[in-house]
Amino acid sequence: MAPRILYIVTEDWYFLSHRLPMARAAKEAGYEVHVAARIPDGAEAIEAEGFVPHNLSWSRGSISARDSLSAVLELRGLIRDVGPDLVHNVALKPVLLGTLASFGLKEVAIVNSLTGMGALFVDGGGASRLTRKLVVMALSRLLRRKRSITVVQNPEDRAFVAELGVPDEAITIIAGSGVDIDKYQPLPEPHGTVTAAFVGRMLHHKGVLTLVEAFRRATADAASGEASELHLLLAGDCDPENPGSLAAEQLREFASAYGIDWLGHVKDVREIWNKAHFAVQPSRGGEGLPKSLLEAAACGRPMVATDVPGCREISIPGETGFLVPVDDADALATAMLELARDPSLRQRYGAEARRLTEEKFSSQAIGQETAALYGRLIAN
Repeated sequence: MAPRILYIVTEDWYFLSHRLPMARAAKEAGYEVHVAARIPDGAEAIEAEGFVPHNLSWSRGSISARDSLSAVLELRGLIRDVGPDLVHNVALKPVLLGTLASFGLKEVAIVNSLTGMGALFVDGGGASRLTRKLVVMALSRLLRRKRSITVVQNPEDRAFVAELGVPDEAITIIAGSGVDIDKYQPLPEPHGTVTAAFVGRMLHHKGVLTLVEAFRRATADAASGEASELHLLLAGDCDPENPGSLAAEQLREFASAYGIDWLGHVKDVREIWNKAHFAVQPSRGGEGLPKSLLEAAACGRPMVATDVPGCREISIPGETGFLVPVDDADALATAMLELARDPSLRQRYGAEARRLTEEKFSSQAIGQETAALYGRLIAN
């Protein structure tokens, strides 16, 4: 009988966009793959991969005690029904609730993937500080469960987990699901005005407001009648269920006022990198390893990013791009203009970015590494 693995994620779209390479590698290694998430749209796509979908009734944004207890009970019942050899919880909420649901089920091995700490560890408000304290207390207990491994995506998050008292041998760094370097191939630069692109959800903690202000400053001369040196694409949706989401009307106003193209969700982001000369990621923190930067790098695009964990693993000053301070619109504008004005620098950084993805971030290699981790954990 094939060993079973159960992935627990918040949403079907996230599993399909971020975790498919990992699950495919598990299937190729002989696992029967089950996927538990809120599944409004993705059941057919999950089944088409040969995986078994399980629709969860939880609310993605809710963290109330009542809803959390209900989710834990639902997950515990599902784990008992599926009978997995291993449960892989992906992102903070599934890590907390999925590990709680597995307590006492000693036959089940656990992999907990912390994919960055998210807005909770960026927002400085009082409510967030209290919630953050409670989350840290919970993680310090849950991540020390026997027969479990915590997977992080950058050295800073590894240090954070170690400070919780998790043994070094129970922590490992794996670069998410990596990037499909066969699908994302180097692209020639487009013609016309140099274009920067941000790919991601339109959230405050992603630094979108700072990016808009930086673009306004970088193109201020164009308002006086001079030709603009730079164009900006924003590719991604608002997220009404996320309290940190920008409003669609606000983004439309930015587009109208500053000549920004807000494209909404783009199904195939290769279309973006075919139009853009470089990537920009102005995150305020909470990143694991930004998938959008990996995809841009695989397409041979240089980048400008903020100096936060995750971003600095890909945007390497003097090699693949620039790092600028968080919330510094002037520094961001300066770096964007430097790339816009220097095609040879873009070419050099872009070639190095592609080489970096081939060397360190191939989804095939990372999938095999993850499947090997599963095997070792189950064997123990």
